[in-house]
Amino acid sequence: MSNYVDRSGLKVDALLADFIEKEALGGLDLASDTVWEGFAELVSAYMPGNRELLEIRDRMQQQIDDWHRTHGPIDNDPEAYEAFLREIRYIEPEPDDFKIETQNLDPEIATICGPQLVVPVSNARYALNAANARWGSLYDALYGTDAIAQDGDLAPGKGYNPKRGEAVFARAAEFLDEAFPLLGVKHDAVTKYGIAKDDGSARLVIESQDGPVKLAYPEGFAGYAEDGSVLKILLVHNGLHAELLIDAEHPIGKTHPAHLADVVLESAMSTIQDCEDSVAAVDAEDKVGVYRNWLGLMKGDLQDTFEKGGKTITRKLNPDRVYSAPDGSELVLKGRALLLVRNVGHLMATDAVLDQNGEPIGEGIMDALVTTLCAMHDLKRQHNSKTGSIYIVKPKMHGPTEVMFACNVFGEVEKALGLPLNTIKIGIMDEERRTSANLKACIHAARERVFFINTGFLDRTGDEIHTSMEAGPVLLKDQIKAERWIQSYEDRNVTIGIACGFSGKAQIGKGMWARPDDMAEMMIQKIGHPKAGANCAWVPSPTAATLHAIHYHQVDVFEAQKRRHNEPIPPLSDLFSMPVLEAGSLSREQIQRELDNNAQGILGYVVRWVDQGVGCSKVPDINNVGLMEDRATCRISSQAIANWLWHGVVTQDEVVATFTRMAKVVDEQNAGDPLYKAMADDPEHSIAFQAALALALEGTSQPSGYTEPILHAKRREVKSA
Repeated sequence: MSNYVDRSGLKVDALLADFIEKEALGGLDLASDTVWEGFAELVSAYMPGNRELLEIRDRMQQQIDDWHRTHGPIDNDPEAYEAFLREIRYIEPEPDDFKIETQNLDPEIATICGPQLVVPVSNARYALNAANARWGSLYDALYGTDAIAQDGDLAPGKGYNPKRGEAVFARAAEFLDEAFPLLGVKHDAVTKYGIAKDDGSARLVIESQDGPVKLAYPEGFAGYAEDGSVLKILLVHNGLHAELLIDAEHPIGKTHPAHLADVVLESAMSTIQDCEDSVAAVDAEDKVGVYRNWLGLMKGDLQDTFEKGGKTITRKLNPDRVYSAPDGSELVLKGRALLLVRNVGHLMATDAVLDQNGEPIGEGIMDALVTTLCAMHDLKRQHNSKTGSIYIVKPKMHGPTEVMFACNVFGEVEKALGLPLNTIKIGIMDEERRTSANLKACIHAARERVFFINTGFLDRTGDEIHTSMEAGPVLLKDQIKAERWIQSYEDRNVTIGIACGFSGKAQIGKGMWARPDDMAEMMIQKIGHPKAGANCAWVPSPTAATLHAIHYHQVDVFEAQKRRHNEPIPPLSDLFSMPVLEAGSLSREQIQRELDNNAQGILGYVVRWVDQGVGCSKVPDINNVGLMEDRATCRISSQAIANWLWHGVVTQDEVVATFTRMAKVVDEQNAGDPLYKAMADDPEHSIAFQAALALALEGTSQPSGYTEPILHAKRREVKSA
């Protein structure tokens, strides 16, 4: 039961009030009364509009459902469908050509391309690891993953495998040849990397078996640092740095012909500290935990102590890295990724704060004020943003009116906290169908604040299924990935972003690689993102960031964007082209296999979410392949089952029987977790099982197919018990 205190007409959970007054405000030149008065004005001014936006969503969905009931699938009359969407203003008028006007963006956003991490900020250890993932060991990333084959003589084994080490040396040398080629020889022939100093300046010295050699592009030498016998040589290419660690006494360095003990790559240039899809924050207690970690990151004092390998380790934020430039001047590079924060969307309400009428307020409105208040500590320090900006990623917005609403909320927050206009920048997640269809208008609505647009295949597919629920049965998930609407969606995001002036100014991003143990395939597939003109793309771990960084040395993203500059934007007819499943096209075996796969994935994710409050985790799929799961993956799976149930492809009895059978599989997969509560023994009384089943059985009635309402209610039920 919440304990509320009165603050400027709001009823605020005492935990949240204490956090704001005793922690977030500490060290800021801002009075408590000022914050609460501004908060109250924000709620009073914007909660009615928030509710209206959600009503518009529901009304449009009802109109689309009615259209499909009358006309059938889109393919029956695509021209009439598009005209209908314009008539109900689902498709809004497109603005004239324009360029975004955002100011004061950091280089990691505007001019440096590289991997982007997303991490639940609720977990301090993960949050720190992701913040520190700006730099990563290429040797470790290669040795510890399947980026190098793991069988035969190259098997990792319990101890160090010299054969595998040699393979790591060879692959690292290939990288150096690609990014920092030498004249006449390759890096595997180098016998010495060194520095020669003369009158305060320095030059790079490289020797091979055949004598001295030079970089093909001398400007690639950026600096050096010395620490006793250790020499660090800094190189730069495509805006990204790489550090050659030379140490003849190092266990690895002494086995390398040039004593190259490691190649350290600038990896995750930016990290989204997530308050949304990857966290399970359902009440004031949870939200304060989320905010406290974000505050610690912004103040620079977040730490986490844990046991690993029998040792106690304390993790904290890495310091900056200091080098001598070739001209002898000091060169300081950031030791941490640029930190962004993802707020929740417009849908969910929270009883952490009750408005003047005693009603829960929009959780996104609360996030906007509190995460900004926490970020004000960095505005004083400027350790994160060197330009005085606060970066908020805003998900699950439906169309330009909702984007404008978010921008107006940010403006009111700035006013309440005494910040200059447009201090808060907005990242637009292009993951809802109405936003994809109106992307240019969405960007125009945020043209003075926007720093990023990003595609998200899973949420986008979940919304596609729900929006067209009445059109007919949906395809298999693997079939959907091959449909032309997906390629149209990805292409429109890049080409519209380029046309609106993002190149060299703001980020165009791509979605997550969801298989953290499959780095070999990631290295084959994910180079497609920078080739497509994406400044950044999401990866599931710091190790994956280091490997994906190689792609940004192999591809000049700004050149890729130039090639696409005059490329025609795919028409809306392509975006609205997902077909329905043809009757009788699937066998009962195919149907059951898809049902098994979806049910198992939902159960494996939901049981940790509801019982343990874990919002994002590596969940083994039906074939025991570990997949990164969050609410987006759960949304598509639950909507796929709900759709088939609605159209009679499967029956409710079949769905229930499948979930019951798959619960045993999930229980077995989690047998080694001492915190795990089995579902199969008593599914009727397992809150987690009932939550997972409800996502499928009640999927058609969930707003936009979102999973949050059911998950939050069931998690609160567990916490109260």
